[in-house]
Amino acid sequence: MNLDKSQPWLQPELVQHIQRLCYSFQHWTGNPLIITSSNNSPIEVANLLFNADFIVVSHGTQADPVLNYGNQKALDLWKMDWQTFISTPSRYTAEPIERSEREKLLAQAKYQGYISKYRGIRIASNGDRFYINQAIIWNVVDQEGKLWGQAATFRDWEAITPQ
Repeated sequence: MNLDKSQPWLQPELVQHIQRLCYSFQHWTGNPLIITSSNNSPIEVANLLFNADFIVVSHGTQADPVLNYGNQKALDLWKMDWQTFISTPSRYTAEPIERSEREKLLAQAKYQGYISKYRGIRIASNGDRFYINQAIIWNVVDQEGKLWGQAATFRDWEAITPQ
């Protein structure tokens, strides 16, 4: 296994987390998070998801959840490196005035298992604001049903230009 610091998503615990992301997305939505073949190893799936052309982020189950995964598109969009991203409370991905709406949506997803077609405003680490469109938010569970956190994915976002 490659434990190179330039590829932290290949660490064993993150490869396992990515397996949970894929399993739980399929569990809740009935669709695969990413198209793979049965021949793909967990490490290959981790690489595919990290380099996918859509956003995938997740956070843990803490009282103030901290981000624990973001693929390269997410790191680019929020303008953070890996270490900064995975040490950021997920509420900081939204502006203060948007956080109460975000909390309501996370609670709804927790109750229902997932929600889809979410649109909201998010903020990058440098202050850039953007809409996320058609997002899916789901509970990350393992095959025994244990809750590991929540995740979101979306393909469409648009910059909000300052007025």
